[in-house]
Amino acid sequence: MNKTYETLKYEIKDGIITVWLNRPEVHNAFNDAMLMELVDILDEVDQSEDIRVVIFTGEGKSFSAGADLNWMKKMVDYTYEENVKDSELISKVFFMIYNLSKPVISAINGAAIGGGMGFVGASDIVIASDRAKFSLSEVRIGLVPACISPYLIKRVAEGVLKELFISGMRFDADKALDIKLINYKVEHEKLLEFALEKARQLCQCGPRAIAVCKQLFANVPEMGLKAAYDHTAEVVARLRVSDEAQEGMKAFLEKRTPSWQKT
Repeated sequence: MNKTYETLKYEIKDGIITVWLNRPEVHNAFNDAMLMELVDILDEVDQSEDIRVVIFTGEGKSFSAGADLNWMKKMVDYTYEENVKDSELISKVFFMIYNLSKPVISAINGAAIGGGMGFVGASDIVIASDRAKFSLSEVRIGLVPACISPYLIKRVAEGVLKELFISGMRFDADKALDIKLINYKVEHEKLLEFALEKARQLCQCGPRAIAVCKQLFANVPEMGLKAAYDHTAEVVARLRVSDEAQEGMKAFLEKRTPSWQKT
């Protein structure tokens, strides 16, 4: 992978890609350019056989302030059809993150506001700095966090999340951890190294197995018990005869490292 982006920067090392939202002058607020570049890099990552884990973080003091104000100024004059097109681009980014075949870690280095909370909802593991702040602030300007709501609703209990939606309140990493919005809170200076260590741990697991785990969370909650009964039995059967599972089981029995692990 060898691309240059205007609003993102990235580094790949040992199968881990770290992606920085790179508009620090506007607190990494996203516009259509950033959203299109996120779609592109996620597509590249999904197709890559070398990249195993993704880490998102922000350049500068903030993680993401949500939608860029200059971009929002244009929306004031948009037609309904133009607004639908823009909203679908936001939805596409977080749909891709949630359904990516690789695990996604978000390392929240500062404020995650409005649409920036989509990364919190859609990522598999969320690690926050002790300096992080969170807010679903859309209602303060007469909007709602619609496009990111499916992922936040999956992540957090309705009774807690509803207050955050309708109040736009700002809260810290301690509250985010308490309501299980994030997985970990760490010292700011240790954030990226902690995220990288989590990513290295994930690289010890079968990549296909991780992808199928993610599919279970996308598919099983929508099924009835009988459909889930049939589906999950088929999933296990298919995996047991796959090259990856055969290698993993043989490596375990032979007390050796499976082929997908770096030695």
